[in-house]
Amino acid sequence: MSLVGESLTILIFLIVPVMYELSRGFKYYFKFFVYYFIIMLTSVVVIPIMMWKPKDVKNLILASMLCKHISRILGLHWELHGKEYLEKDEACVIVANHQSSLDILGMFELWPVMRKCTVVAKKELFYAWPFGLAAWLCGLIFIDRLNSETSRQAINSSIDQLKKDKVKLWIFPEGTRKNTGEIHTFKKGAFHAAVSAQMPLLPIVFTQFYFMESSQKLLDVGRIVMTVLPPVNTEGLTAADIPQLMSNTRASMISTFQATSSHLKAQMLADKKAN
Repeated sequence: MSLVGESLTILIFLIVPVMYELSRGFKYYFKFFVYYFIIMLTSVVVIPIMMWKPKDVKNLILASMLCKHISRILGLHWELHGKEYLEKDEACVIVANHQSSLDILGMFELWPVMRKCTVVAKKELFYAWPFGLAAWLCGLIFIDRLNSETSRQAINSSIDQLKKDKVKLWIFPEGTRKNTGEIHTFKKGAFHAAVSAQMPLLPIVFTQFYFMESSQKLLDVGRIVMTVLPPVNTEGLTAADIPQLMSNTRASMISTFQATSSHLKAQMLADKKAN
């Protein structure tokens, strides 16, 4: 290495810790850089292994075991309630609120519990290689969010095999991630899939990401509670029942979101006063 290269390396190592402590914006972008860099690096490592069993959803267990440490690096701590519903060996459609790309770190905590679960993801992620290739090898279902008909066909074409193999299907019914402190309007795809396959719905609620604010470039340490609600039976339901099913599911998730988020904040405030 040349003298100039060595000098630049030393300078970077000196500047980064200072900027990390002094600049909230630098800390925000640096944490996301570390997050995405480790994800991409892990993808490169696991792709040769996953190619032996392409599109096997159990590949996600390996990926999650290798990526769980990212949460520790970022200072995020996940807590699971309702584990007994999640570890049942049965096919279901999971619906969860979607606040940030950080949601996937929570999912990494859950895959060893779920064992067999795939995810509906926007097709753009497939082209973000090497992550996209690794995701495809893990059996993710990619859809075109701008075309609801083709998206529904992509899900429906997979649902029978998922049901046969007792694989859970994870869908974010809000469609896009929004960290605004509320659960937004649901799209019908997840509920159509559950009703058409007569599979139960399994709602999962992440508490509010109070530690993150994109507009203010804030990403602090934080705790997140993930609550798995009791499964919702869809046997006997038809397409005519979907609007009410959506409304009831969203209402129960909003109630849980508000209660668990408030409880977590109160608990953290009490812990802060105690210390």
